[in-house]
Amino acid sequence: MKKLAVILLALGLLAAGPFASIAQEQGTPPGKDLLVSPAKGTYSSAGRRDPFKNLLAGKDIKDKSAPGGILQLAIEDMTLVGIINANQKMTAIVSGPQGFPFFIKMGDRFADGYVLSITESQVVFRKTNERGIPLMRTKDIIKEINPEER
Repeated sequence: MKKLAVILLALGLLAAGPFASIAQEQGTPPGKDLLVSPAKGTYSSAGRRDPFKNLLAGKDIKDKSAPGGILQLAIEDMTLVGIINANQKMTAIVSGPQGFPFFIKMGDRFADGYVLSITESQVVFRKTNERGIPLMRTKDIIKEINPEER
């Protein structure tokens, strides 16, 4: 066992000899030869776009596809829950397919139409397209509150 350890130590010293001579030729002290300094990378675009450049460059992002967060709702998927009259402005409360309430006003847009009018007992929607295809003739859909729920 001791012989094996001595042989491995001798081989290790013999193998380290050439590295020490290379380090001395380059002017580095022995022992520092095995340390590798990190290389500093450079990027040459050569006509290509810089992949690390900020594409937004300080511009404000406004999500035009979902103003108010209810654009994706279809008129058929909504259930009228209630109507509020505050300061002579009518606001309707509708619930979506998952049951979350939304407050809508006249003119709010949806996936397939918009709110045409709101009265004390009903909301009139104008359906302008069906599954993304514009309709030749628009349809008015009326959603009413039951008299016992008022």
